Parts: sequence; C-alpha cells; structure tokens
Amino acid sequence: MPTTTEPQPQNTAHLSAAALQALNEKYAPLHFAERIQEIYRDFSPEKIMVTSSFAATSAYFLRIISQIRPQQTIFFIDTGFHFPETLAYRRYLIELFGLRVQDVKAEDWKHQHTVQEQTYLSDPDFCCTINKIEPLERIKADFHVWISSLMRWQTEHRAGLDIFEERRGIIKFNPMIDVTQEERDAYIREHQLPFHPLVAQGYSSIGCIHCTVKGEGRSGRWVGKPKTECGLHL
Repeated sequence: MPTTTEPQPQNTAHLSAAALQALNEKYAPLHFAERIQEIYRDFSPEKIMVTSSFAATSAYFLRIISQIRPQQTIFFIDTGFHFPETLAYRRYLIELFGLRVQDVKAEDWKHQHTVQEQTYLSDPDFCCTINKIEPLERIKADFHVWISSLMRWQTEHRAGLDIFEERRGIIKFNPMIDVTQEERDAYIREHQLPFHPLVAQGYSSIGCIHCTVKGEGRSGRWVGKPKTECGLHL
C-alpha cells in the first residue's frame, strides 16, 4: 500500500527546543488566521484549548476562531468580579458568532475568601491566583496547546513572546502576537465588529471591576501597583 506523506497531528504537550523553533519558523510567514487554520492540522483538535476574557476587542479573535472551527469550546474564566458590561458582551458575542462557551471558576469557598478579605486590594497577585490561575490550571492538564490572543504591543512582557513557547506544562500558541494595533482596529472597522461597551467610556483594557479604571493601553489595570499581568500568561 502507498505510504502517506501527510503530517500527523502532534500528541504531546512537550516539544523540544528544536521542535518549537521549527514551528516558529513555519508559522512566522503566515497571516494569523492562516496560523489558526494550520494549528488544527498540526495538533489534535480535541487537545487544543482556547480562552477568552471577552474584554475590549475580543470579537476580533473570536470571529476568526468561530469561522475556522465553529465547534471549538471557548473557556471563560469567571472571576466573580467582572463588570456587568463584560457579562453582557459575552452573551452578545455568544449569540453573534454561535460560540460554545464554558465557564471556569474558583472553588466557591476560595472565591468567598477573596470577597470577604478584599484580597484584590491587599494582595492582587493572590486574588488572581485564586480566581484566575488555579481554575485554569485545573483544566490545562486535559490539553496540549493553548491558543491565546496576546499581541506584542500590549505590554513589555508580551513584547518578548514568540508565536510558540512552552510554558508551565503546555504549548502556548500566540497566533496574533505580531498583529499591530492599527491592523487590529482596521479589521474591526472592516467587519463592523462590536467593541466591549466600556471601550466607548474610556476603558482600553478591561479586567475585574475592582482592578480596572479608565486609561490608555493597560494603564488602567492595577493602578498604583507594579502589576501589569494577572499571571495567566507569565
């Protein structure tokens, strides 16, 4: 019988440095939508995890995902501290794109501790660990690849990221990492995509209600603290 030369999907969450470099070289020339199409060929689709915060311009990323793989589950980390507008935006995008969304949240007793102790004021890193990082860590073990919508221009940390990296036991895939702010905004205008309702009120980056104020870029996150990331992507 003839042998096939089709590439077989990867079935591991761990790749060598050489394998990661080869993936980065392969994907670098591709448009980010082409990268997302390719990831479902190079890895087992059921082992690919997608998350969204349904924040400022999430419609951009989610529209592409919904077109390429409509059956893809989108994990939403419900911190219990979201703006009502974020939850409304989430419901709207689910209906608009026909998304399959699954909520992920902290154990109730742990979340209630952060509510009662107001840890978002005294120790925001601990609060993020309880309400964001730990819930995601529980489901990460079921997947090999995590697709994010990070872009280099957003933060100093993200400026140093590549398309592929291995981080805390999973392959991080950042297909939009080299998309510029101008390219993102042009796509949103071209396809008349809806911004998060708070964008029009001066919020550029939108997280939990206690840790977000109006501001350009991510200047409105964790104001007065040396914190620029919740920790999910570190």
